[in-house]
Amino acid sequence: MIKIFIGFDAVESVAYHTLCHSILSRASVPVDFIPIKRSMLKSIHDREIDEKQSNEFSFTRFLVPFLCDYKGYAIFMDCDMLVLDDIKKLWDLKDWHKSIQVVKHDYTPKDSIKYLGTKQHPYPKKNWSSVMLFNCSHYHCKHLTPDFVNRATGLDLHQFKWTDEDLIGSLPKEWNHLVGEYEENPDAKLVHFTVGGPYFHEYEECEFSEEWFIERKLMMNCNQR
Repeated sequence: MIKIFIGFDAVESVAYHTLCHSILSRASVPVDFIPIKRSMLKSIHDREIDEKQSNEFSFTRFLVPFLCDYKGYAIFMDCDMLVLDDIKKLWDLKDWHKSIQVVKHDYTPKDSIKYLGTKQHPYPKKNWSSVMLFNCSHYHCKHLTPDFVNRATGLDLHQFKWTDEDLIGSLPKEWNHLVGEYEENPDAKLVHFTVGGPYFHEYEECEFSEEWFIERKLMMNCNQR
């Protein structure tokens, strides 16, 4: 069973459900979807809303090891994505020697504003935390207690200062392809609409928009007699 935590925000509800369908329709093994957002975790997540926080799961994502009781592995991903290959292939990249594995992006956002007028905040390791393969049982992941996640700075969390640099493993770039930031890649396995997805009018014709609309249609399918 693959545990997949997906950040949920009502602003992009259709993105969440379409992403789940894209995973389900290609998965060769059972998957367990766990939506995660701030309002679901009020009892353990009392952090004040940060002005740089662009969605409901900016910081709650780092509670994944705690929610797994610091056992086994789990995947976290943002909801503004589309998976175009078997998620087991990502799962099979697990490296027990690492505390976490991510796609190590090295880029500067092209624009200062993204979807719905949200301000873009450039920083080193940006978008590394948008897809994370957690080794929840690793002793460094045990640093991610609710108290730490509530009090640490955003950069301490998103720049992985809670673990050692040599314990951050690399994932292939195809597993977090940044639409609108990278050159087009028809071989992408996981598409990330980080600037804005096709569900927003402004981005209806972005790369992989056709695939996203097809997936949404399949997600809404109901065979009638």
